Amino acid sequence: MALPLQPGLVPTEVAFLCEMEMVTIVPRQRLESIPLLSGKTPALRPPHRAQVPFWLALLLKKQRRANIVSPPWLHADSLQDILNQETNINQKGFSPHPPPPMRSDGRGGSRPFGQSSSELKPGETVLSPPFLPSCTQNAPSGYLPYHWLEFSETLLAHAADDIPNAAEVRALLRDLQEVRAAKMRGSTKEVNGEGGFLALPGAGAMELAESRGFFLGVVDGVRKLGTSAEASRREEEEEEEERRNGRRDDDGDEEMEF
Repeated sequence: MALPLQPGLVPTEVAFLCEMEMVTIVPRQRLESIPLLSGKTPALRPPHRAQVPFWLALLLKKQRRANIVSPPWLHADSLQDILNQETNINQKGFSPHPPPPMRSDGRGGSRPFGQSSSELKPGETVLSPPFLPSCTQNAPSGYLPYHWLEFSETLLAHAADDIPNAAEVRALLRDLQEVRAAKMRGSTKEVNGEGGFLALPGAGAMELAESRGFFLGVVDGVRKLGTSAEASRREEEEEEEERRNGRRDDDGDEEMEF
C-alpha cells in the first residue's frame, strides 16, 4: 500500500530544484555546446564567462574544468547589509526578494523595463520570482533570492575557493539563518483559530520546506483550540437558555396557582 505523500516539497526536492538555477562560470577548457531538455548550453571558450545550470557548473568544477563566479548577494558586504536589515527593530518580516526586472503591460502580461511587448523575440519568456536568474553575476546585491539557503550551502560545500572571504561569508550566513529562523517561529503569533492563514513574504524555499511540518502542527493545534472554545461557548449559551426557560415555566406555574 502506497504511503500518502507529504504536502508540499521536502528539503531534498527543494535542493534538487535549486540545481536548476543559472550560474556564471569561467571555463578553463574549451567545451562544445551540449543539447539538454531545456535547450543547448553555450559553447565554452576560456576565458569568456558563460551561464550554465548550477548542476552542470558543479560537475565542471569537480572536474576542474571551470570556476564558479559567486553572485553579488553572496559577498560579505552584501550579506552584512542584509543582516543589518533583518535585525532592524523597525523591520517587520523578512527582507524582500530581488525586485522583478519587468512591469505589467496593462493587458495581463509583463515585459522587461524599458522594453515594449513588440520588442520581445519570438518564443522569449519573461520570468518572474522565483524563476529569475538570481544567482548569476548580474544578480542584484542586497537581496536574498528564493533559493539562497540551499544555493549558498551547496556552493560553500563544493566551491568554497571560488567565494571571496568564504569564512566570513559562512559566518554571516549562519547568523542570517538564525535570525530568520527566529522570525519564522515568532510569526506563529499571528495565527488565530478562525482561518489558520499565515503569510510569509520574503521566506526562502528551504526555510518553508523545513518549517512546513512545524507550521502545520501549530495551525492544526490553534484550529482545535478554536473549535473547543466555540463548542464551550455554545454549551454555555444552551445552558443559559435552559435556565431562562426554566424561570419562565416557574413564573407561569405561580400565576396559575394564584
